[in-house]
Amino acid sequence: MSTRILLLAHAPLAHALRECALHVMADCGDSVLALDVLPHDRPEDSLAQALQLLQPLGQTPTLVLTDVFGATPCNIAQRLVQQCPQMRLITGVNLPMLLRAVCYRAEPLDALVQRAVVGGTQGVMQVDVHAP
Repeated sequence: MSTRILLLAHAPLAHALRECALHVMADCGDSVLALDVLPHDRPEDSLAQALQLLQPLGQTPTLVLTDVFGATPCNIAQRLVQQCPQMRLITGVNLPMLLRAVCYRAEPLDALVQRAVVGGTQGVMQVDVHAP
């Protein structure tokens, strides 16, 4: 069973990251869900939206990726993950992390978490560029 991925982030980041993933891997559309949290949204409403978004998929293993630890989307995601033992949460999402998660979404959830974290950290580096 393939793990679904929920992007839960400040608007418009969640949908933008999903669009980037679809640009690179067009077949991941059914596996990658996005919920943007708007500045005026109440956390309870965003949590309800997330539950509604995930509901049709039942108890499918889910990796939740959010942008900033301690911010509203992360707090909502923590509440969401507490309700389901088949969910894991990673904060600090970036595109390399998401692409790694999409590539390995067929692996067991805990292995996928490790791959995503490694992909995210290895995707951050200083690039030395010398002018000709």
